[in-house]
Amino acid sequence: MPAHPAHRTLGPAFGAVLQPIRAFFAPEAAGGLVLLGAAVVALLWVNLLDPASYRALVALPVSLGAAGHSLQFTLAELVNDGLMTLFFFVVGLEIKRELAVGELASPARAALPAVAAVGGMVVPALIYLAFNRGGPGAAGWGIPMATDIAFCIGVLTLLKRRVPHGLVVFVTALAIFDDIGGILVIALFYGTGLSWPWLGAALAATLGLAGLGRLGVRSGWAWAAAGGALWYALHHAGIHATIAGVVAGLAVPARTLTPARVVLRALAGHLGVLQATAEDEGLDGQALLAIEQGLEQVEPPLDRLLHGLHPWIAFGVMPVFALFNSGVELGGMDTAALTSAVSVGTGTALLVGKLVGVYAFTALAVRLGLAPMPGQASHAKLLGASVVAGIGFTVALFIAGLAFHGQPELLAQAKVGILAGSLAAGLLGALLLRLTPPVAPAEG
Repeated sequence: MPAHPAHRTLGPAFGAVLQPIRAFFAPEAAGGLVLLGAAVVALLWVNLLDPASYRALVALPVSLGAAGHSLQFTLAELVNDGLMTLFFFVVGLEIKRELAVGELASPARAALPAVAAVGGMVVPALIYLAFNRGGPGAAGWGIPMATDIAFCIGVLTLLKRRVPHGLVVFVTALAIFDDIGGILVIALFYGTGLSWPWLGAALAATLGLAGLGRLGVRSGWAWAAAGGALWYALHHAGIHATIAGVVAGLAVPARTLTPARVVLRALAGHLGVLQATAEDEGLDGQALLAIEQGLEQVEPPLDRLLHGLHPWIAFGVMPVFALFNSGVELGGMDTAALTSAVSVGTGTALLVGKLVGVYAFTALAVRLGLAPMPGQASHAKLLGASVVAGIGFTVALFIAGLAFHGQPELLAQAKVGILAGSLAAGLLGALLLRLTPPVAPAEG
């Protein structure tokens, strides 16, 4: 029986809307290249061009709010505390999507990347502490725990002929669990003294966000107001304010309030009526608006926000963060600083710790029958992907700034370790994967 004309029209239209972010990996890969470019610009600026102008830019004072009730920041702090809240908002959205409908939606699918993430967080932290325990850099143990999803996906995408798609999904889920671990570490260990009244205000704002999600409120202003209130409360409560972005992201509904089939039936009937009209009558603006609104009802709010914000985060927020945080004056550092426990410990923890933690925990879980090898990959490909997971850039730099706030020498050493360890992990991981055989078409 031939399909109704309206159904033929609906097929491609709703396929594009209902499919879960088909092009997710493309902006991640391109965003990784832009992120790398911003880091290189910062290094060149501060080492070869004009370090004084770079220092003046990051230290530029900024005041937000009305007189008597304003918050004082440097421009770098505004980027790290303000813009990065948007980054963590998208992280919260991605976590919520994966938990609701993605790779983390069932315990069986989430088990292997969760186990790998535990190894990839615990082993690097222990290696770092082996270098720094009892020393001035001990507070930086959380730095090498993070995996940078943009850089990792960028490397794996460049080698897509040798990396099965299932392994890319595994690394992505691993990075999301790393994000969850990093968020918990930031919230629990890198705050200041807690203020219980402000924590109460933060709880009230969190309940307000949850209410907006339950009621299906679509007003961006309402969400921004509630998220801003939570950010302000956390800022005064002693918990790093960027956590507000994660909480707000987790509150956004992952499913539509109106069942998709109801909307589809209504639109199918509407399109059938339109197609039955004479061709010379044309389509008025109201008819097109009704179709557009129907399509919006089918797409969950979470997916719509991810579609809209992801390019801005990948090509705006993260490169700006890299520009403001990667400017390390290497010429001013002596050999002792470059080879300090913080520098060497951070780089070793990222390169060796991630390799050992991710590979060993994953291989053991597969051997015990907890889950099959992701993408039916060989152990050589898993080894290469485990090394690539040692690229810990954005969140690692962020945690370093919290761990060594007010300690510029230690912060600079940590940045050197992050940049060196991440670069080594990316190059070595890419080389190992390049040496493995191409993926068969059925595996890609």
